Amino acid sequence: MSENRKPLLGFVSKLPGGTALGNSGKTHCPLCMGLFKAPRLLPCLHTVCTTCLEQLEPFSVVDIRGGDSDTSSEGSIFQELKPRSLQSQIGILCPVCDAQVDLPMGGVKALTIDHLAVNDVMLESLRGEGQGLVCDLCNDREVEKRCQTCKANLCHFCCQAHRRQKKTTYHTMVDLKDLKSYSQIGKPILCPAHPAEELRLFCEFCDRPVCRDCVVGEHREHPYDFTSNVIHKHGDSVRELLKGTQPHVEALEEALAQIKIMNSALQKRVEVVAADVRTFSEGYIKAIEEHRDKLLKQLEDIRVQKENSLQLQKAQLEQLLADMRTGVEFTEHLLTSGSDLEILITKGVVVERLRKLNKVEYSTRPGVNDKIRFCPQEKAGQCHGYVIYGTINTKEVDPAKCVLQGEDLHRAREKQTASFTLLCKDAAGEIMDRGGDNIQVVVVPNDKKDSPVRTMVRDNKDGTYYISYTPKEPGIYTVWVCVKEQHVQGSPFTVTVRRKYRPHPGVFHCCTFCSSGGQKTARCACGGTMPGGYLGCGHGHKGHPGRPHWSCCGKFNEKSECTWTGGQSAPRSLLRTVAL
Repeated sequence: MSENRKPLLGFVSKLPGGTALGNSGKTHCPLCMGLFKAPRLLPCLHTVCTTCLEQLEPFSVVDIRGGDSDTSSEGSIFQELKPRSLQSQIGILCPVCDAQVDLPMGGVKALTIDHLAVNDVMLESLRGEGQGLVCDLCNDREVEKRCQTCKANLCHFCCQAHRRQKKTTYHTMVDLKDLKSYSQIGKPILCPAHPAEELRLFCEFCDRPVCRDCVVGEHREHPYDFTSNVIHKHGDSVRELLKGTQPHVEALEEALAQIKIMNSALQKRVEVVAADVRTFSEGYIKAIEEHRDKLLKQLEDIRVQKENSLQLQKAQLEQLLADMRTGVEFTEHLLTSGSDLEILITKGVVVERLRKLNKVEYSTRPGVNDKIRFCPQEKAGQCHGYVIYGTINTKEVDPAKCVLQGEDLHRAREKQTASFTLLCKDAAGEIMDRGGDNIQVVVVPNDKKDSPVRTMVRDNKDGTYYISYTPKEPGIYTVWVCVKEQHVQGSPFTVTVRRKYRPHPGVFHCCTFCSSGGQKTARCACGGTMPGGYLGCGHGHKGHPGRPHWSCCGKFNEKSECTWTGGQSAPRSLLRTVAL
């Protein structure tokens, strides 16, 4: 079936004006492309020749609706499913829109004939000087005239015979050339059950046209009337449906127009964005290539610098080695081959030279290293307005040069986070401007070395590392800080963890009299009193420290830790003061 449908899809895609069939759709079959021959109207309102429909590959359709099958493709989808017996049915696909068409019991020939298409084909043939039209009576000769009474196309011979018969003598005969301006010249529509009878009546019960023989036979006792009498009622109902459909056509046309506009706008926008992408990419590529060249030049400069340093060190060591060998060889030769007097005569020069050589300082290790690495994740600033990444780094962290900083370096409190900073430096003592080093930190209580404290190391990406931990108990702790498995300066070191910070339960006041509102029994930890039975301190009176202080412990620093123990010796009046 797919092989039969491929050319149809290609045909539909080439149709002009966005319509299914274009201007030729009224008279030409979408399959054979010729004038309609016995055209059949499908439920989707597309018309196809009977022979063309019979050539389509049918398929089996399982009807689960239980009732009479609707020949429309939509009926089987939207009707309510009823639990009845399954019925096998044959179907085809519309060659224009691919809608499913359930064939009636009589097959393709039982589908409705499109009489409008038949009329259009006849008009098309008439406008073509009658080419292709044959006499309706003899079916042999070409048509010359048309009987308007019988609505039959007749040849010259049959036309003369038609006039000689009494019943048809007075029928109106019209030349074909005079019919070209007509809009409708269809043949009489005959009853499929009684081919000799014309369909002139309409059965209201069966809702279809019938002939005279039908109303006395199959449609006996059914209400019926002439088609001319019922056309207004049924035509009006169709017009009402049409009124409801036309707005949808306008809405869909508007939607398609909007889609076309949006598609055009989309294409333009895509082109603009594509141009922006190309411009950005070209600029970015240019910036990256320029940055690449700078990095390669920087790398070459580093190589030259390091090689020059190595060559200079090599030359110095080679010269020193030559001097050493000269001194050693001359001295050995003197001691083995020289006489006593010769040794004593040259001893002064030899000793001075050897002493001078022994005092020469030199390094047995290369003066430079091969520590060069590329850091693709590090920002390298901007180039032509683009942020670029990738740096060449020759610095290598030296654990012996790394230092620890912070107020909590040697002190902490239980259950409170303590922190300090590790500042990494290279062998020259310069601060590292990058992170990524392997940092190990261990915090262990001295009395519980098998219970290390959990630590956190945060890389600041600038050569510094934020280190924090939270001790659970007071005591002495040992802290190890290592870089590349080597201790930094000051590591390991001890930290004294004190008990949790004790806030002040009292008030920070100028005197007891002011803070208590003049209560006589209120006391203060400073020990001051006032005449008149006041147990607390007052400005200018005995024991007042002369400046603001805490009522609970007497400390002068507002942000200090409270030292009041809260023992049994504390007066109750002091507690009342504290509560203020």
